[in-house]
Amino acid sequence: MMDESVDATAAELRQFVERIEHLEAEKRDLAEQIKEVYAELKGRGYQSSVIRKIVTMRKRDKDDLAEEEAILELYKQALGMA
Repeated sequence: MMDESVDATAAELRQFVERIEHLEAEKRDLAEQIKEVYAELKGRGYQSSVIRKIVTMRKRDKDDLAEEEAILELYKQALGMA
């Protein structure tokens, strides 16, 4: 009876590991596709670093982003950069 329990646990553990491996493979594929898109936009004359910032900004809450931009502008003015 104990062997069956250990076998069931091992099988379940194996399934979890295989799912993780599958998802890691998908993640690598997606990362490669994203890299290709950035290369394409760079080839068309866009600055990929700026696009990365825009993508990051679009993920954030609009109020948090507005607050950060206001503080950044205030700091820039204080340092004579505006």
